[in-house]
Amino acid sequence: MSYIGRFAPSPSGPLHAGSAVAAVASFLDARAHGGIWRVRIEDLDTPRVAAGAADLILQQLYTLGMHWDGEVWYQSHRLAAYQAAFDQLLASGLVYPCGCTRREIADSVLRLQGHFPDGERPYPGTCRHVPASGLRALSWRLCVPQGVIHFEDRWLGPMQQDVAAAVGDFVIRRADGVWAYQLAVVVDDAAQQVTDIVRGQDLLGSTARQQLLAGMLGVTIASVLHVPLVTDATGQKLSKQNGAPSLNLTQPLEVLQQTWLQLGFERIAAKNVDDFWAQATRIWAQAPSCANLHGNNLRSDDPR
Repeated sequence: MSYIGRFAPSPSGPLHAGSAVAAVASFLDARAHGGIWRVRIEDLDTPRVAAGAADLILQQLYTLGMHWDGEVWYQSHRLAAYQAAFDQLLASGLVYPCGCTRREIADSVLRLQGHFPDGERPYPGTCRHVPASGLRALSWRLCVPQGVIHFEDRWLGPMQQDVAAAVGDFVIRRADGVWAYQLAVVVDDAAQQVTDIVRGQDLLGSTARQQLLAGMLGVTIASVLHVPLVTDATGQKLSKQNGAPSLNLTQPLEVLQQTWLQLGFERIAAKNVDDFWAQATRIWAQAPSCANLHGNNLRSDDPR
């Protein structure tokens, strides 16, 4: 299958410097491979969707010269596809209803482990063996098998995670009835025939879960590349939740240059946006994992 990549922002606000890094890396990787680049708006979490944000994000991408292929997909239009995947898992006995509240899960984790490992709250499997008739289902969880998931990250190198130990049986349908990110992204990537996922390292911890779920659904597992995160002066990840400002697109070329620097490359002597993309694509095609010219996130096996 030829290369198909995607950028999948959530419309909780406009793009900022952090999300621009993921968008630029994703776009470059697709163009450097002569591939297709799709855009998907992940608008399932309706309480967090900001009015007009989806259109603004698309306008920002277009202003920066990131022109997508095909129609933009919206997850809110794909509920039937998620239901079909859920029904497939249910028929295979791979999901079960859970009646535990967040507080009960947190108390169980603290009681068993004394802390929240890596920021996660591994579900202890309380409801897995409870008869369905005896439960008031607040959410639905995937039965996670024992064992370690191994995968190769094209930027970070070999990765692994014991999903059962680190996360436990994770939610695929939330208590509010919304389909969980982990299920929706796997179903959509399969439907769009995505071969390569390029995104920020804040989503690295989701990769093993998604690959496990993809295997259960019998769909192709995409290659992954996780780029460094942009942080503020305190070391906190830039995000819409902590008030990261929107991109200033009065100077789109300068936005691209700053994003390029965040990826670890040196400034490009470009005259305009089109010139930037032409040069950046040639450089990226050589070896994106050999970026980090400023020493950020240097791989231990890098010969430099």
